[in-house]
Amino acid sequence: MQRALFSRCALLAQQTAKNALLLQRLDRSMSSVTIPPPACMLRPLEAPLRYLFGPGPSNVPPRILAVGAKPIIGHMHQEMYEIMNDIKRGIQYAFQTENNMTIAMSGSGHAAMECAVFNTVEPGESVLVAINGIWGERVAEIAERMGANVHRMVKTPGGYFSNKEIEQAVEKHKPVLFFLTHGESSAGLCHPIDGIGDICRKHNCLFLVDTVASLGAAPIFMDKQNIDILYTGSQKALNAPPGTAPISFNDRACHKMFNRKTKPVSYLFDMTHLSNYWGCDGKPARVYHHTGPVSGFFALRESLSILAEKGLEESWKKHKEVAGYLYRGLEDLGVKLFIPERDLRLPSVTTIAIPDGYDWRELLAYIMKHHHMEMTGGLGPSIGMVMRIGLMGYNCEKTNADMALNALADALKKCKKSKA
Repeated sequence: MQRALFSRCALLAQQTAKNALLLQRLDRSMSSVTIPPPACMLRPLEAPLRYLFGPGPSNVPPRILAVGAKPIIGHMHQEMYEIMNDIKRGIQYAFQTENNMTIAMSGSGHAAMECAVFNTVEPGESVLVAINGIWGERVAEIAERMGANVHRMVKTPGGYFSNKEIEQAVEKHKPVLFFLTHGESSAGLCHPIDGIGDICRKHNCLFLVDTVASLGAAPIFMDKQNIDILYTGSQKALNAPPGTAPISFNDRACHKMFNRKTKPVSYLFDMTHLSNYWGCDGKPARVYHHTGPVSGFFALRESLSILAEKGLEESWKKHKEVAGYLYRGLEDLGVKLFIPERDLRLPSVTTIAIPDGYDWRELLAYIMKHHHMEMTGGLGPSIGMVMRIGLMGYNCEKTNADMALNALADALKKCKKSKA
């Protein structure tokens, strides 16, 4: 009996020693961190208050900021599905469409841009892209990267394409997809849309339209104008934070993308999965695909709610009125508007020719430093050609136009003319 007791005690001692050795090893492992916590991460986050009067993002109203701070729920909870259903109906109103295949991408406007191309185009197929600014350039590159045969129609920034030019190019290249930017924010152009959808249907071509900078600010009617695929972003006139991108496909587009021979090059953007995730495929259960931006969806829903309360026509009217007020103020300053035809100007983003003799970077830096206000230069092909002032959504007020005009006038007065 004493031997058995001794054995048990010995085993217990051995186990205790082993546990002590294990703890020593764990302690050594935990103490092996050689990179200390960065000092910057031990300070609280600071974000300056700025007037975002550039091409976007725009300032977010308190009501939407408050909704984004609500408690997180699971991305596959029934309550989340109801919120997503609300978002779908809000997008249908904003787009003026009855399309069932209407969702919001988890990502910026570029996510919707890639989703549209990846799902409707297969390698080797012909794509026609209208380029009169940066967004056509981006779509052309996206289509080339996934193996499409890309044809470009090119105009200098601010130029627009006649329906005759478009039909001639469609007849020549026989594309499966034609892309056009409705609100070309890099140049400040709002492109005419009427009749283009009819041309695309006549030639069995899908019509893809980018409204990231124009939705809510300028009229667009997806169904009436025979647009097959339409997308936008959350951070412009919708005034939600960046990170979600509404997109809609009509039956013609759905037939093309769900009867393809090859899978889309992106799993994340595959509408076979996303249509189920958003409850658009008629199946009783939604299957996990990815974790959506829950707080971003809260904010998007609230922004669409504000648009519904205000009314699309009222929103379009206000953007037009405030833009006209800004035009008059700029003309009084002696500044030249970049788009000469008033009806072709994008109401949300106004472009001006860089004032003679000034360094545009110096003007913008002065405005940021002394007025805490963002205005921007050109983007892509319009760099060095324009300066851009954006007054959209929450920022679309005449008082903000006055602030922007005063800041620009001050910069023109205080900045030296660095060029002859």
